[in-house]
Amino acid sequence: MLPVEVIATKRDGQALGLDAIAAFVTGLVADGDARWSDAQVAALAMAVLLRGMDRAETVALTQAMTASGERLDWRSYGRPVLDKHSSGGLGDKTSLLLAPIVAACGGLVPMISGRGLGHTGGTLDKLEALPGYGVAPSPERLHAVLHTAGCAIVGASERLAPADRRLYAIRDVTATVESLPLITASILSKKLAAGLDALVLDVKVGSGAFMRDAAAAHALATSLVDTARGAGLAAAALVTDMNQVLGRTAGNALEVAECLALLRGGPGDARLVDVTLGLAARLLVLGGLQADEAAALAAARQALASGAAAERFAAMVAGLGGPADVLHDAQLATAPVVVAVPAPRDGFVAAIDGRALGYAIVELGGGRRRGGDVVDARVGLDEVVALGEARRAGEPLARVHAADAAGAARAVAAVQAAMTLADAAPVVPPWLHERVEGAGT
Repeated sequence: MLPVEVIATKRDGQALGLDAIAAFVTGLVADGDARWSDAQVAALAMAVLLRGMDRAETVALTQAMTASGERLDWRSYGRPVLDKHSSGGLGDKTSLLLAPIVAACGGLVPMISGRGLGHTGGTLDKLEALPGYGVAPSPERLHAVLHTAGCAIVGASERLAPADRRLYAIRDVTATVESLPLITASILSKKLAAGLDALVLDVKVGSGAFMRDAAAAHALATSLVDTARGAGLAAAALVTDMNQVLGRTAGNALEVAECLALLRGGPGDARLVDVTLGLAARLLVLGGLQADEAAALAAARQALASGAAAERFAAMVAGLGGPADVLHDAQLATAPVVVAVPAPRDGFVAAIDGRALGYAIVELGGGRRRGGDVVDARVGLDEVVALGEARRAGEPLARVHAADAAGAARAVAAVQAAMTLADAAPVVPPWLHERVEGAGT
């Protein structure tokens, strides 16, 4: 089909057939006359944004984008291949804990992760705070690490779903990023290409998430689960709260340090532990490693408490070029300026603007304003208060880690502005908003 026919079909609100979707995806990666121009790709992306896609179309687009590159095969390992995807949030460090927990419970976790986007941090940026950690290993090294550790958190190869790479780049500059079918196909095409047996999706909702209201989060979770299952991948989603920092840190090296303390047996933040174990348990059941949620939760908790997950994490880091003994000497860089953020008045923490906190960290250098920016792994926030906690005037709401005093002062003001103190304690939302198992449940 000619590009203009495909574009006109969707422009007029009609469903695209398999031939039309195949023509589009082929046009994304083809050379010569068969290649769609950027203008044609943008036109179809806008038509999809405005007209939508039904479930069959979204499944077909996802499968076609998956087939545009290579598909990984882990069958020789004889273990279920499991992974987790998060829609992103402030201080979301669950991947650093979940991957080794699931590996310690018998899963194989070749986790393909990304970098920070907007106000949210990226798992690869966090891990690169560890000196020498390589997020783009050779196939030989990747296999060696998976044999040793059972998990490897790395970046996507350019050979996986190349159609998505071009489509996303065009969506990014044409105001079509928000299209639900295109978000779904973008996420799942790479996960399907990774050769998974099961996937758990963590869809964040709240002030620190991209999805700020429950209806949008439910729609995304349902689209992801229904499309994954339609493409033959066992999947479920948990919609989890992001109205405050997940854990007590936000910033790359600081988040790694918080996870290492948990892996070493420290008490840790209860919400961070609950979210991580909840996601891990659902994944263990999806992958057939545990019969039910209660048994899976107990197994995940034991993997964390016993140090088995810590051993897997240490083996992964060493195998990918990071510190040889990361549990005892992580070699994380520290910021030269550390300043407490004083509460401006007595009161309970009633609301936290997570997006504002995230951009305060970007302003410190802990995120990117443009694609080529270098991230300062040292900067960020720690000892961050949680919703409902009480503070007297002058007591700390958080600590700012900054490269210089001027940056620290700006961040202090930003953190104070992002936190609302009230005379009465608020109702704190639970970490789990809903479970989505498919067909809109």
